Amino acid sequence: MFNGPVVPRDLTGFVLPDSGRLEETGNRYEPYRLLDQAGAVVTPVALWFSELQAAGKPEATLRSYGNDLLRWFRFLWAFGVVWERATRVEARDFVRWMQVADKPVRMHWRHRAKEAAGETVALPELRVIPAPGSPNPVTGKPAPGLKYSASTRAHCETVLRTFYDFHCEEGTGPLLNPFPLDRSRRGGRAHAHHNPMEAFSHERQGRYRPRVPNRIPRRIPDALFDALFAALRYNRDRALLAAWVSTGARADELLTCRQEDTDPGQQLIGVIRKGSREYQELPAAPDAFVWLRLYQQEAWERGVPRGPRLPLWWTLRRKWRPLTYHAARAMLLRVNALLGSNWSLHDVRHTAAYRMARDPQLPLTHVQWVLGHAHLSTTQIYLAAGLEEILHEVRAHHARQAERRLSPPAPPASGYNPASLDVLFRRPM
Repeated sequence: MFNGPVVPRDLTGFVLPDSGRLEETGNRYEPYRLLDQAGAVVTPVALWFSELQAAGKPEATLRSYGNDLLRWFRFLWAFGVVWERATRVEARDFVRWMQVADKPVRMHWRHRAKEAAGETVALPELRVIPAPGSPNPVTGKPAPGLKYSASTRAHCETVLRTFYDFHCEEGTGPLLNPFPLDRSRRGGRAHAHHNPMEAFSHERQGRYRPRVPNRIPRRIPDALFDALFAALRYNRDRALLAAWVSTGARADELLTCRQEDTDPGQQLIGVIRKGSREYQELPAAPDAFVWLRLYQQEAWERGVPRGPRLPLWWTLRRKWRPLTYHAARAMLLRVNALLGSNWSLHDVRHTAAYRMARDPQLPLTHVQWVLGHAHLSTTQIYLAAGLEEILHEVRAHHARQAERRLSPPAPPASGYNPASLDVLFRRPM
């Protein structure tokens, strides 16, 4: 007997519990594990991670997917729902919660260690966050909001739908995927009526997937980049920034370099590409090697380990540790606090891509190879004008329109009677 639709949960005041965790193991064959409230491994996630690793997904992908799964499992644990019995009702409520919930305020890892040891820890003060979407006065980039962004929710929906697709195919999960495809697109073959003259559209979009706006990549203008570079305090940071902006490498790719990967004579820096995991040598500017040599000389004099197979980038203080992405990001955050900006490490890569793509003497296929893009269409987005150029040209357009309105009209050509023209256009006599 049909009893009507299930009443949605009342999510008013619901706070996601801080139960379970994603653990980094250091094991090459199992780099990350999802643990439940009791510290036991969540087996279905471990099976899917094995499948992803067999498909060639890097460890960073497993970590990203694991954070989305941890958020979903915490939601299920809060309401006492077993993962294989989750229905579209739970999926719908989870998506509704992500739309209205505030992002959690994370406690610093030092405070978390003290809390685990039983010490009394004062809660961190809430930071004053600008209004969502409000532009930064220096960069013009919108400030992150208190809510989950559309791209975060879209990524989470895709991860969970793929996770349940895997278990549905293996027969180890529910019969129906809690995160279905869109009603208008789940039936029939994808791209059945595709026009070969048009680009392919997303015809396998999830029902609960939000629309993600297309954003213009943000580059750092030359004047602001010079100010950012001048605000750096150490030669290591200057060498990093110069290498990032000249090679176009991703932040992680450059941070994992070894000391033998630099070739100042040929002006090359070798990196492991994020997607293919292949070793590739990238050309860098001479200034990058000047700053690199200054940093290495200072580091070796202080006792930083030296060897061709050792990491290239190290921390500035003892105990010497290889520089991680989070430490490099903290370096940029300190400079942002000094300048009042909100640049990110990926903005430096966008800057390098814009500089190379807008050079008419550098073929776009060369830029694609340097950036490591699988498709040329990804590189082509840097051919369009940046946001700063668009704003400048539009302001110039308005200025020309204002000058045109203020300028006197051109006199009539010879042979026309001005009085007749005044009558024709109803101008005052």
